[in-house]
Amino acid sequence: MPLDTNQTARRVIAQHPAQRDDIGDLVTRRPLPGPQLEQLDPFLFLNHHGPQKYPANNSGLPFGPHPHRGFETVTFILEGSLAHADSAKHQSVINAGGVQWMTAGSGIVHAEISPEEFLREGGPLEILQLWVNLPSRLKMSEPRYVGLQQESIPAIELPGGGELNLIAGEWQGSVGPVDSLTGVFMSTLRVPAGSHEQLPVTPGRQVFLYVVSGEVEVGGEPVQPHHLIEVDRYGNSLDIEAGSDARLLFGHGDVIDEPIYSHGPFVMTTREEIVQAVEDYQNGKFGGLTL
Repeated sequence: MPLDTNQTARRVIAQHPAQRDDIGDLVTRRPLPGPQLEQLDPFLFLNHHGPQKYPANNSGLPFGPHPHRGFETVTFILEGSLAHADSAKHQSVINAGGVQWMTAGSGIVHAEISPEEFLREGGPLEILQLWVNLPSRLKMSEPRYVGLQQESIPAIELPGGGELNLIAGEWQGSVGPVDSLTGVFMSTLRVPAGSHEQLPVTPGRQVFLYVVSGEVEVGGEPVQPHHLIEVDRYGNSLDIEAGSDARLLFGHGDVIDEPIYSHGPFVMTTREEIVQAVEDYQNGKFGGLTL
């Protein structure tokens, strides 16, 4: 299909490498926050765990019960499996290709650990976790959780031969299964070597583009794997050309433009709200979770 000459491509501003920060035996890279980028409003944080292979009889993921308030977590299970449980009584085991979308809102305690089968048998593991901020008016929303297996996520064939897995938002008549509180668009992309895609983006929206693997060009500029690609907010498309088979995380959202005060697992707009969050958690107001 010929490229649309009416599209104005976003320009690459900077490439932010993921910093290695292993958690025990869990290979971990973090492009956000990084030395040159504190946040990419409304996107706050990304951890890239793996890829790696766990042996049989392993100890699994180390993310036992811990609290959150004021934002959302989106977890992409690229390889392996992930068990979720939280103080709002949600439980699931999500396998490769699936996604978890949790709105911490007013406060929740959750755990993300390896299911028994993975602990016993081991296998490949690769997981991304993205934190998406909430505006002050929504920070105290009721907690909620959506766990999606791969078959529940629309796989949309792109004109250039790539595939877009639509998680939240709309894409040319299709609607993702997650109804985001803030209208965030979220997807994963597979682009085979030699493909060329023009991805529409509303001007003014903040693009989130992370290269999980592979060699691609964005707006004609070569970009690196394990890098967060910061682009401007003026064009109406993202122009991606793959030099090798590649996998990317692609989302966009409205800029919130509010102060951010964060303390570990809490993200609010004032210091006083952080103090209150700590007190509420210590006083059991987030509920409890026993594994």
